[in-house]
Amino acid sequence: MNKHTTLPNLMQKLVSDEEIQLIAEAVGYRDSSRTFTLRELIHFFLLAAMHQWKSFRHGADVGPLYGLPRFHYSTVSKKAKEVPYDIMKRLLALIISKCNRQTRRSLRFPKPLRVVDSTTVTVGKNRLPWAPYHGERAGVKLHVAYSPESSLPADVVETTGLRHDGPVGEQLTNAQQVLVEDRAYFKIERLDRFVEQHQLFVIRMKDNIELHQKKSLKRLSSTSSSVQADFTCQLGTKQCRSTKRHRVVIFRDANGRDIRVVTNLFHASAETIADMYQQRWTVEVFFRWVKQYLNVPTLFGTTENAVYNQLFAAFIAYVLLRWLYDQTKKQTNVSLSFISFVRRFFSGQLPLDWKSGMAAALFEYAQIYGRRMYNFG
Repeated sequence: MNKHTTLPNLMQKLVSDEEIQLIAEAVGYRDSSRTFTLRELIHFFLLAAMHQWKSFRHGADVGPLYGLPRFHYSTVSKKAKEVPYDIMKRLLALIISKCNRQTRRSLRFPKPLRVVDSTTVTVGKNRLPWAPYHGERAGVKLHVAYSPESSLPADVVETTGLRHDGPVGEQLTNAQQVLVEDRAYFKIERLDRFVEQHQLFVIRMKDNIELHQKKSLKRLSSTSSSVQADFTCQLGTKQCRSTKRHRVVIFRDANGRDIRVVTNLFHASAETIADMYQQRWTVEVFFRWVKQYLNVPTLFGTTENAVYNQLFAAFIAYVLLRWLYDQTKKQTNVSLSFISFVRRFFSGQLPLDWKSGMAAALFEYAQIYGRRMYNFG
């Protein structure tokens, strides 16, 4: 009797074999295996993420219980090593684009936000000799542009652990969205360039940055506001000073600490600027969730392809679960958090109202896109 196979089934309905084949061809990969195909490798990593499998050997032992064919663990290990991880990365982008169509919601900001940050996964240095990190550790980084509007990653760049966040952040900009970033991405020349390129941003300043020729902006004061100051100025010392005047908003966070952010948004209130920056914590929650619930710290393989295939598959698992939650939530009036939904879903303890809502959501998807949605659970 098969155990919970919802994610592979959902994946199969959202992405056709033809679409996977097109991605593989674009990357230059030809799947010649008949015993363990590319589709089955994708399903293996989705199941490994959700069910906390410990290794390739563990997955080979329990895989048939989840609908996978019987195989030796060396078979999947070899497959994970040979499949270019760019396939899984492009597959993630495809699924995000499909799921984003129906999950976007308004946060009432002038433009959509694009929160950029990174997370590091570390192991012993002998496991990944190609990815040195610090001391006795090796590690890889995932640099993510995250959308609080959809609660989904919008773009992901993979690097080794020692790669600094700042330069990689240049690959994650988007002129149609407001960049929200921490101090690691702060650089005076970069801010001036963003102004010239019309890239909107809200970025936390480093504590030692000097403020030159401050000029306060008029604002309505409120006793309930966390904003402490709102002004324009040039940034930096005489030796390295911004050529543009930038807006600086200082506000107090929930722990009573003063946070200084710089922005080129002049038509939003200081309180809105503060709220935008505080949306940065949504990507921290996302990273924590993926690491806690999708088995990310347990890397099975030792090659770039094996490692990144597993990590991108974990992100795919998150996107599928988030999409399923968002679509089901629209169909029910019973409140349930995302974490509670996932826990109850995989333990078979979802409330009846949510089970009915899920069936309605999947039927609605089938009607719109002409895909059959059966064999769930």
